[in-house]
Amino acid sequence: MNLYDRIKNRQEKISLIGLGYVGMPIAVAFAKKVDVIGFDVNREKIEQYKKGIDPTKEVGNDVIQNTTVEFTYEESMLRDSKFHIVAVPTPVKDDRTPDLTPLESASRTLGRNLTKNSIVVYESTVYPGVTEDICVPILEKESGLKCGVDFKVGYSPERINPGDQEHRLESIIKVVSGMDEETLDIVAKVYELVVDVGVYKAESIKVAEAAKVIENAQRDINIAFMNELSIIFNKMGIDTKAVLEAAGTKWNFLKFFPGLVGGHCIGVDPYYLTYKAEQMGYYSQIILSGRKINDDMGKYVAESTVKNMIKANKQVNGAKVAIFGITFKENCPDVRNTKVVDVIKELEEYGVTVKVVDPVADKEDLWQEYRINPCGVDEIKEMDAIIFAVPHEEFKDLNLNDIKLMYGSAEPIDLEVMNEVAATSEFEAEIQRDSCVLMDIKGMFDRKEAEQIGFKYWRL
Repeated sequence: MNLYDRIKNRQEKISLIGLGYVGMPIAVAFAKKVDVIGFDVNREKIEQYKKGIDPTKEVGNDVIQNTTVEFTYEESMLRDSKFHIVAVPTPVKDDRTPDLTPLESASRTLGRNLTKNSIVVYESTVYPGVTEDICVPILEKESGLKCGVDFKVGYSPERINPGDQEHRLESIIKVVSGMDEETLDIVAKVYELVVDVGVYKAESIKVAEAAKVIENAQRDINIAFMNELSIIFNKMGIDTKAVLEAAGTKWNFLKFFPGLVGGHCIGVDPYYLTYKAEQMGYYSQIILSGRKINDDMGKYVAESTVKNMIKANKQVNGAKVAIFGITFKENCPDVRNTKVVDVIKELEEYGVTVKVVDPVADKEDLWQEYRINPCGVDEIKEMDAIIFAVPHEEFKDLNLNDIKLMYGSAEPIDLEVMNEVAATSEFEAEIQRDSCVLMDIKGMFDRKEAEQIGFKYWRL
């Protein structure tokens, strides 16, 4: 009976090391089929899970309350498992080089508790070679065991999309790899327990590592192209969204959209690939060009806000601006590497006071990372400009007249009355006087309607 059979028969356990937006859903999924230990060094997070609270909002409190995962911060419990999955963050440093500190730390922790005949599978996004060249030596040193003799390793890149309720672990083909055929077979069978659509067996660990890092690099480049188009079309006075809708009628047009590219994957992973390439003597042209465009979009949005405020005869220094949404993407509490913060910093350089509204964001992380306390919608009054940066579901109940009341001197306009008098010069003059700067980054609202009722409207 091999390790897979023993896991399936609950004679051995699976451990998840790192219970964030990726690790926790994996632990919960496996716990429906086998015995699972969920380990994280963050004691407060573990206590929340034990209380049935899901701070990530990935699976919900009900699921956490009913799961059989053994949540723990005691590393010694890892000794009760023979199949370990490591799912910790892999960020970049300030100089945009890989920061492998979390991965190395997790490997040391696991190494101290690794037992013979175990398999270790890494899910963290890395450049090709990290698993075998960096993680394995740490495991060997800390455990005193020999890889290939006493334990085996594999790699299966995470593909969970935080905040996405459609593309889940169970419905995304899982790439798996192992250091040899026996390991690959066991790793594949273990993941097939929870991945309904099946697995894809990569021919080597390095191939699997490379496949993951280029997935996000490709998306990054495509969004960078959209952002560059947005900059060009804004200069031309052409609505980018209208252009993309027209171009999207062709069957092979790729439907990407401009936006702020943050988070712990797309805005980070390409730097892992270019870092390794530079070590090999090749300096990226396309990948880093795309990264530069996307990294500069926060500043571009802030500068565009200032320009529109000036056009609306607003005093910039001392102005008040509200930003709706600060997480790195919609309907997700994760604020890591959010580019909305770049918008805030740039506006503050102009002497602007910024208020943030975000009912979804993790307030503790927001304070610890950026020293920002969000406020409620009811606190947004007397604004000089409003930026809708992240299209959370919670914001979709707001209509343009609701928003108009958040400005200093604006009054709501009855759209039916407006349509009756829209042709009069008096109405046009009133609208011009009432101009309110609305920066709709992701195009939540109808441009024509916004402009008709007096907004100075702008979007990417």
